[in-house]
Amino acid sequence: MTESASNGADRRYPIRPATLDDFDGFYRVDQHAFNGSPLIESDRRVVLSRFEFDRSLAAFDGDMPIGTAMAYSFLLSVPGGGVLPAAGVTWVSVLPTYRRRGVLSSMMRRQLADVRDRREPIAVLWASESAIYSRFGYGRASWYLTFTVKRGEGALAPAAPVDPGLRLRLAEPADSLDALAKVYDEVLQSRPGLFARNDPWWQSVIYDPAEHRQGASPLRCLLAEDDSGPRGYALYNGNDRPSEFMSDDLLTVRELMAADPAASAALYADLLSRDLIGEVGLPRRPADDSLLYQLADPRRSRPRLNDGLWVRIIDIAAALAGRKYSCPADVVIEVRDDLMPANAGRWRLAVAGDGTASCVPAGAGASASAPADVALDITQLGAAYLGGTKLGALAEAGLVTELRPGAVRQLGAALSWDPAPWCPMVF
Repeated sequence: MTESASNGADRRYPIRPATLDDFDGFYRVDQHAFNGSPLIESDRRVVLSRFEFDRSLAAFDGDMPIGTAMAYSFLLSVPGGGVLPAAGVTWVSVLPTYRRRGVLSSMMRRQLADVRDRREPIAVLWASESAIYSRFGYGRASWYLTFTVKRGEGALAPAAPVDPGLRLRLAEPADSLDALAKVYDEVLQSRPGLFARNDPWWQSVIYDPAEHRQGASPLRCLLAEDDSGPRGYALYNGNDRPSEFMSDDLLTVRELMAADPAASAALYADLLSRDLIGEVGLPRRPADDSLLYQLADPRRSRPRLNDGLWVRIIDIAAALAGRKYSCPADVVIEVRDDLMPANAGRWRLAVAGDGTASCVPAGAGASASAPADVALDITQLGAAYLGGTKLGALAEAGLVTELRPGAVRQLGAALSWDPAPWCPMVF
């Protein structure tokens, strides 16, 4: 979409934040674009409890919303245990009858400017279509695995950790929010890609209306705990799939969090050995999930890889200085960014021995004469930002240019991070 076409769409379909009176029309756009259904009243309450009207955008044809976008105000975990303000981009849709008119481009450009003005150094999203968002500077920054384990295939390896002091307990999800939050917040401190959850988000996690179950059981909660408190949890439900000769029920794990290896092993050992279960589904697990190494036969997990969070860097200096790094580095990065000119140019990233870093323009002061070591688009910098997409792989694909021998390896090693970034919840 050219700049002139985008500006033309702005004039023809003016964009402004939605109000509560606009919400039904706002949702109608999303419903048509994603082939959804009308909201039941409980859905509406949950959606509105976390909807940020001042961060919403709607394109209008007269009084009718024909395009939508919104962002949540997140604190996102980044490598090193810290969190940064981040815009959680969502609700991006255009009515099918208004496609290919520049509406999406106009909203995305407006949203990027709004995120910049709020001084959020990064924006993140889940991409409904992977071909769309790289045009706006978003890169695939995290990955997830979906596992399917059949009956009798869930035995753990003898080396899987066992803690005799760890107990498993069934609990009601609504009565366990304090325990769930304690575990989640501990994991958030070590794993990039998670966003801090307030009460409305926790209510969304356990939201389980009967109308949405499609024959499944109510949401269940399994806690792993010791005398000091909770160390892990699993939220799951079951589907009764009767068979003439043997039970073939499906158990689906909605979310599993563990603060240590013994807790994850205990939860997996229980869930994968349940009686009457023919299949266990584990969607959206980390790309380095412990199950890959704790199973006696890891091939039985049947892992399927997909992209998770996409990252758009809004403020290079704040974003790169706001995370920690795996090793020292001193690299000048040449960045292309057609949508946000303040990012374009040469930046010197200097990483100290403790993993902290500074990032300053390399076009002035002592760095004025420093040549670029690596050249890349803002999309690729966003992809590598959380440490889940390897810079070397992007270079092998021709998306990153090495201008000084060894610079890609040096920068890639510094950007890499363990554990892998992960976001279990689509927002």
